[in-house]
Amino acid sequence: MPAAPRIALIHATPIAMEPIHACFVSAWPEAETINILEDSLSPDRAKVAELTEGLTKRIAALAAYGVQAGSDAVLFTCSAFGQAIEKAAAELPVPVLKPNEAMFEAAISQGGRTAMLYTFPPARKGMEEEFLEEARRLQPSATIKSFLVDGAIEAIRGGDVETHNRLVANAAARLRGFDAIMLAHFSTARALEPVQAVTKIPVFGSPDAAVAKLRKLLA
Repeated sequence: MPAAPRIALIHATPIAMEPIHACFVSAWPEAETINILEDSLSPDRAKVAELTEGLTKRIAALAAYGVQAGSDAVLFTCSAFGQAIEKAAAELPVPVLKPNEAMFEAAISQGGRTAMLYTFPPARKGMEEEFLEEARRLQPSATIKSFLVDGAIEAIRGGDVETHNRLVANAAARLRGFDAIMLAHFSTARALEPVQAVTKIPVFGSPDAAVAKLRKLLA
């Protein structure tokens, strides 16, 4: 692994940026991160029920640009483009990670039932499919149940972190009978500590898990 590996972080929304940077600072400060923000992706994805060919090509182009910029790995931070990221990863010579694959692995390892708190509705279907794909590989009996946290993404987009975290924590406090809780998006990871404070169920966020997996892959 290079002394200071370069990681391309590809964002579809600015609200995903702060949580992943905080994780790199705390867990892997030696890594050099570069940011590629294409903030029309998120609203464009929200307009369609399924990933389109056009969106898939845009994801591939962004990943390829990250490699062209000299990156040793690419990490996407938006959870609504899983299949497109998989296609891009198959064409590139460096690790290309979906935002949640490492978190899925960690949650599945906790047991059979996982609750997912999500705030961006277009991401739900793809994330559930990706989770079950990981489960088939790691623990076929694992299940997932998703819960939408109404109003949370609007709060964070408006800069109201306190309301966002309170809404997510309130949703988590109502959960019973699960072995793990996942905070679906990078933006949701801001609520990790407030959620941990209201539940005894293990809680997982995608930024921490992604940084740990990248470090392992490049070691």
